[in-house]
Amino acid sequence: MAVVLAMNLALIGGLVTVGITADSVGVLAAAGDTLADSVALVLGLIAVSLRDRDPHRPGAKRPIAVVALLNATLLIAVAVTVAVEAFLRLRRGAPAVLGLPMAVIALITVVVMVAGALVLGLSAHREDLHMKSVLVDTLGDAAAAAGVLVAGILICVTGGTFWLDPALALVLAAVIGVAGTRLAIQAVAGLRGADLHTDD
Repeated sequence: MAVVLAMNLALIGGLVTVGITADSVGVLAAAGDTLADSVALVLGLIAVSLRDRDPHRPGAKRPIAVVALLNATLLIAVAVTVAVEAFLRLRRGAPAVLGLPMAVIALITVVVMVAGALVLGLSAHREDLHMKSVLVDTLGDAAAAAGVLVAGILICVTGGTFWLDPALALVLAAVIGVAGTRLAIQAVAGLRGADLHTDD
């Protein structure tokens, strides 16, 4: 997880820079999701270390549930922010977006996320559900970045179709929002004593 965290942190700066420069809400959505994932990884490492100090004591899994709830809150906040901005852009007319830098940073993101999935894949099958959930989330981010890549290429090739950027951002916001809501429900259940199956 530490390796994937380092890769995510290195990627965030590039996503934010390109998102602002290219005026792409889709890239900024990816940046927000990557930031949320990085926060979750940091908190997850802390929670797992707390749990593993005495895994058999009552409430040993509580830190995992608290971290999950914090992550869910951050994901929902990112989803709402992106959705509002994307809706406003669609309503008033999508501004011109630079498709080439959008496509380049998306391609880099795909490569980084696939590399992260390969790093995790070497050990995730031997770890707990938390570790497996990180692997699934990393693969999901790679798929989302692939969507941004396609949109960037289409904008670049057509010299227009700028509406693809906020439309894609709305889809990403919906996916992030659903994931955040499901995680919040699971986290609340975990805080009430149920097992937290983060890979569902």
